[in-house]
Amino acid sequence: MPVAVRSEKVRELVDEHAEVEQVATGFTFTEGPIWMADGSLHFSDMPGDKRRRWHPQEGVSVLLDPSRKCNGMTRDDEGNLIVCEHVTSSVVRESPDGRRETLAYHWQGKYLNSPNDVIVASDGAIIFTDPTYGRMPGFGIERAQELDFQGVYRIPPGGGQDDLQLLVDDFKQPNGLCFTPDESRLYINDTERAHIRVFDVGADHALSNGRVFAESIGDGDLAKGGLVDGMKLDERGNVYVTGPDGVWIFSPGGEHLGVIEVPESVGNINWGDDDWQSLFIPASTSVYRVRMKVGGNRLGYMR
Repeated sequence: MPVAVRSEKVRELVDEHAEVEQVATGFTFTEGPIWMADGSLHFSDMPGDKRRRWHPQEGVSVLLDPSRKCNGMTRDDEGNLIVCEHVTSSVVRESPDGRRETLAYHWQGKYLNSPNDVIVASDGAIIFTDPTYGRMPGFGIERAQELDFQGVYRIPPGGGQDDLQLLVDDFKQPNGLCFTPDESRLYINDTERAHIRVFDVGADHALSNGRVFAESIGDGDLAKGGLVDGMKLDERGNVYVTGPDGVWIFSPGGEHLGVIEVPESVGNINWGDDDWQSLFIPASTSVYRVRMKVGGNRLGYMR
């Protein structure tokens, strides 16, 4: 599929006629991509309640069944997998030897809504969003919400449930999130409001001066697809986010540069391959890949 060009600057990032290659298909709804040290992509097949692995030579296999309808995943600097689970309303840490530890599952005595996406800061702190999607049919287990807000939380370095901190609580449905390369600002998108907000980051990741960075990315209608959802940065600080027709690209200043068009509704994105210059795109029933002219913002596990 072609790239819809809004600014000639996008040609520095991706070829206008870059091939969006379907590497795997036949799933229910794909999410949570994370590139692993063995050269494979792990991803969530969320309503199908499975975690899957794709390898360029070995194809697709099932890693976890049931997967507790896991969604967003990332890695920390020690090689642990950090996973958001819809069924358990938890954030968990899975070590390479198979140990599983619950890091967060409630706030002030009430269960979290359904942790959705997660990042690890350079100091080891874990920050995650908590919308209500995992309490809806299909994407989790239908059940009443215990909290009366949808927030964004922080687990301090080396901390757990008893150390959980609420960073912000005024979102409709907080979803994808990512730091600027120097971690001085944090982007968080709001699916229902169809926009991205950016915050200044202070000590212990305290957030201030929240303002809209980009807006009108779809209409927030879950049934229609094409939503602002997964979000990542490249090494130059450009923002890549899911939206109508594919992956939208914004400059650090908020200019809409273009859209990498994908034939299915996109749920999330992440960087992979040995040079971190492939953008992997879980989209509805499939996983796609497109080669870029730039690499991903180098997080701890990518170094």
